[in-house]
Amino acid sequence: MRKFFITILFLNTLFFVEAQNPAKNKSTQAVFSTVKIDILFQDKISIRAIVLDNSKIWYAADQGRFGFYDLKSNKKFEKVIKKDTLNIEFRSIAKTSKFIYALNVANPALLYRITKDGKEAQLVYQENDKKVFYDSMQFWNDNDGIAVSDPVEDCLSVIVTHDGGNTWSKIPNNQLPKLFEGEAHFAASNTNIIIKGNDTWIVSGGKKSRVFYSSDKGNSWEAVETPIVQGKQMTGIFTADFYDKKKGFIAGGNYEVPSQDFENKAVTNDGGKTWQLIAEKQGFGFASCVQYVPNSNGKGLVVVGASGLTYSSDGGKTWIQLLQDKTLFTIRFLDKNTAIAAGRNKMIRIRFK
Repeated sequence: MRKFFITILFLNTLFFVEAQNPAKNKSTQAVFSTVKIDILFQDKISIRAIVLDNSKIWYAADQGRFGFYDLKSNKKFEKVIKKDTLNIEFRSIAKTSKFIYALNVANPALLYRITKDGKEAQLVYQENDKKVFYDSMQFWNDNDGIAVSDPVEDCLSVIVTHDGGNTWSKIPNNQLPKLFEGEAHFAASNTNIIIKGNDTWIVSGGKKSRVFYSSDKGNSWEAVETPIVQGKQMTGIFTADFYDKKKGFIAGGNYEVPSQDFENKAVTNDGGKTWQLIAEKQGFGFASCVQYVPNSNGKGLVVVGASGLTYSSDGGKTWIQLLQDKTLFTIRFLDKNTAIAAGRNKMIRIRFK
């Protein structure tokens, strides 16, 4: 009886301590087991780039299309950009407080500045080269932005802006790391560039798959080897995300063998200096987009790709499939329980429960 009483007293004391520590309770992650899907719109369209701007979900798509879905009015706005006889395909999108930016993948590279009502689009950068192929674009803040292309020469191909996107210029080749033959990037979900503060990471794939890190907004770079599968044209890192400046996750795999679930995901806890494979031969196959769940202390991860939508509650060690839909290319979280995803022929809202 005395032992039982002491145990109860200890448990009550522990409960009291936990109750007096709201910060600890606040960081406790809700573990998801199901999802509820709302279809926002359907169309014959391919969407690989979205950005959240208050109640508007902006998207950039194929056939020169861009637009937004307004969650308040539940209405879609769409516009088409045409230039000569070009087949414009947007796979990168980014925002500042004043404008939206959409970037074409192929030659010529066309970067448009779009007003927040979507009615006006102005060409602010053009690059003509048979090798040009822009994969991702992000902004550090309202003035400074960055975009990366497949290599035009033998190094990273990067453009930056320092005036809010009005003008863009290439970083000189002598400031950029050299690339291996066959090393490039994948325009899968606008997640080749990740930014946290002034820290920036760019991921590559193909014959070589590495992570490039800059602590000074692209002025200097370090190259880091990764254990992700590489050596073929369609292997490597397709997507990346960082929870903070230390915890990060890279994923991808072999696009031509979408069921391959090994050497396709890795984690870092030191800001990308080192990477370790995780969940080998389990979880998911080819990955198009990975995102950390907000307010999850770096434990919650969601991936879309060839295995549908998969989720981890322990930093990527174990995974469960929450959605079988293999047509989703990209995903972003509105809050810790709600995300927007898009891909082939649709945009959806996902409520995690």
